[in-house]
Amino acid sequence: MKLLFKQRFFSWLDSYDIFDERGETMFTVEGKLAWGHTLHILDRRGEHIGTVKERIMTLLPKFELYVHDEYVGCISKELTLFKPAFNIDFNGWHVEGSFMEWDYSVIDGSGRQIAQVSKEIFNLTDTYSIEVFDSANALYALMLVLAIDAEKCSRG
Repeated sequence: MKLLFKQRFFSWLDSYDIFDERGETMFTVEGKLAWGHTLHILDRRGEHIGTVKERIMTLLPKFELYVHDEYVGCISKELTLFKPAFNIDFNGWHVEGSFMEWDYSVIDGSGRQIAQVSKEIFNLTDTYSIEVFDSANALYALMLVLAIDAEKCSRG
């Protein structure tokens, strides 16, 4: 399953539309006014299905992941010198990627690739292509991409 993640051009808060291969909206992400990033994920019917919420007052950026209102894990930036790294307390996954954090893979504990993420750099807004190898992982992969993108936005 391939998802196209596009930030809306005219938006005061972080807002994104996520499309499938056919160009149909799979998810909508709405940023909420709060301390730190708070992103609500809606399904194609407009029902709330997940949240990515930045924890504030931490040494390094940390994002909590919720499915509906149930906490499922977190992703936090690790202190490194050259290559960005993230600690993922979620499904035994980890991220392997490029220096610029534009292209990376999500890998499970057995080394199996869960998703491949690449940023399209010649767009006016943040645009990512997310190849999810099992559609059951689409929401979770999207949540990780949102957290990593929010961390980069906070840093920049």
